[in-house]
Amino acid sequence: MTNVTQNRPLSPHLSIYKPIPTMVMSIVHRITGMALYGGTLLVAWWLVAAASGEAYFDWVNGIFGSILGRLVLFGYTWALLHHMLGGIRHFIWDTGRGFDPKTSTKMAWATIAASSILTILVWIAGYATRF
Repeated sequence: MTNVTQNRPLSPHLSIYKPIPTMVMSIVHRITGMALYGGTLLVAWWLVAAASGEAYFDWVNGIFGSILGRLVLFGYTWALLHHMLGGIRHFIWDTGRGFDPKTSTKMAWATIAASSILTILVWIAGYATRF
């Protein structure tokens, strides 16, 4: 029995694999999904503050309006859009399309580019409607 366990092949570890865009996007999709839990708690906190009264709402808005708060909200916006676009990519795969390496790599890069551009556009639109 000792000889059997010594001759087993070892499973490759993450350090063996060369990261490819689809693998990285799969990991990022999971991370953004987890980040959305925290961001959704922040949205719920903001809604509770809105229902609690003007003083508490102003205090919470002050936190979200700070540089750190806006950075967190910007990250939440990107995570939301990236996760949504990743879900669309998975939906396309569910239809049986886009599995060849060239197409899946293009889709991975498109997810990064589109989520970044859409995040910037959402924030520009948000600031444009403020005035």
